[in-house]
Amino acid sequence: MALAIALVVMLGLASGALLVYLFLVRNFSYWEKRGVNGPKPIPLFGNVKSTTLRRITYNECYRKFYEEHPEDKVVGLYRAWHPCLLVRDLDVLKHVMIRQFDNFVDRGFSFSNKGLGFNLFNAESDDWRVLRTRLSPMFTTGKLKNMLYLMTERGDRFLRYLEPLVERSPEQNVHTLIQRFTIANIGACAFGIDIDINDVDGVFDKLDNLIFASNYTVELEMMLPGILKRFDMSLWPAVIKDFFYGLVKDILRERNGVASNRKDFMDLMLELRAAGEIHGLKRHEGDKERSLRVTEDVMAAQAFVFYAAGYETSATTMAFLLHELALNPRVQDRVAHEIHDVLLQHDHRVTIDCLKDMVYLERVFHETLRMYPVVDPIPRQALERCDLPGVAVERGMGLLVSVSGIHYDPKHWPNPTKFDPDRFLPENSEGRHPCAYLPFGLGPRNCIGMRFAQVQSKVCLMKLLGRYRVEPCESTRRRLSYDPGRLVLRSKHGLPLRLVPRHNTHADTLFHGN
Repeated sequence: MALAIALVVMLGLASGALLVYLFLVRNFSYWEKRGVNGPKPIPLFGNVKSTTLRRITYNECYRKFYEEHPEDKVVGLYRAWHPCLLVRDLDVLKHVMIRQFDNFVDRGFSFSNKGLGFNLFNAESDDWRVLRTRLSPMFTTGKLKNMLYLMTERGDRFLRYLEPLVERSPEQNVHTLIQRFTIANIGACAFGIDIDINDVDGVFDKLDNLIFASNYTVELEMMLPGILKRFDMSLWPAVIKDFFYGLVKDILRERNGVASNRKDFMDLMLELRAAGEIHGLKRHEGDKERSLRVTEDVMAAQAFVFYAAGYETSATTMAFLLHELALNPRVQDRVAHEIHDVLLQHDHRVTIDCLKDMVYLERVFHETLRMYPVVDPIPRQALERCDLPGVAVERGMGLLVSVSGIHYDPKHWPNPTKFDPDRFLPENSEGRHPCAYLPFGLGPRNCIGMRFAQVQSKVCLMKLLGRYRVEPCESTRRRLSYDPGRLVLRSKHGLPLRLVPRHNTHADTLFHGN
């Protein structure tokens, strides 16, 4: 009798295991039936085991798939057991990001609106359109001019912070250094908060780790699309929500609930709040009007995404830029000469026109983002079934774009591992496919803050490279490895460099009459 029971239990377990297995692999013939090539999936993980187990970063994972299929326009992948597409061909990409944008407006990850999910980056189609329309005025040339004095003040404070630090130890992790500038700058430009550069540890370190540490809610949403929104869950822990809700409440109290004369990001949000409902532009004649009410939820969500995107992505980009300048001293010398000459032409006044004249520094900035795209891959989701060149896309299917795959493709960028800012000279850019460079995304849903990021970065780099030369230290030349536990690109071991005051080097002549 006992043997019979044991056999029945074993048979039940085996049957259960078989049913689970069949459930997990039930879609694994999807792309084969449609003649789309792709890597072989494995149960439970599909093709994303390496990222799920945090062995490599998301950008390394999808770049690998991109490079393994050089002749294919698209690559068929599986995230868990769900089919998705990796878009390789730039003409197909143009359909997704521009021509058929209305069908691919969403990113495909939905979160609770109550937990900071109702932000410009994550908001879904109709809400995104309203937010994008109403937040765009924050990044006009006029607004950036108004903020420039705040940026230059933080740049000067940053230099004063660096001086005793570098005297004690020339070797520094430039990423954590630059973070101090960007945190203080975002605080001033967005929230009217005067953050002491000497004292940004503690709460801001905690925020950084909680915002950008990759947690498994990403994989949960991947396996069970829509579960976070259905159960009112958020990608970020409650302490993040509490911080930004508290920040908004403090600003509302300090400004008595009305816009001040600072003309910063929170002033814009207060103006929208005072308007009651805000409306977005209609896509087509006869289309329904889109509107939303600016509540504390909405304000906190925008404050969160402005802070998160504005400080970390710029800090990371500038740190990689300094890393490349240390390894390419001739490029660094050209940058230093340009800073000296342009400042001389503008009577040492940092203005928007002064920044525009730093054309070589801008090319260095773009080349850095080509080699180190911080946000990668770019996700999209089909709202309705549609046909792309060579493949049909079902409703709800996810699409991915490997930014680093495209940026390192020798078809688009010859000798792609070489740091060469002159790729972005007008004569060298002529004829290049418009979808070959996309560190800020592409089309209507590109990064709204890219101009802010460029101005912020130029100010910081002008100040830093006008005073210091960056040089490799012992660990600089080793092959970079990236932190798989981060949602955005970051060096696993930091970016250590030597900061050498220019009066201690032959480069002093750059700034003293040569």
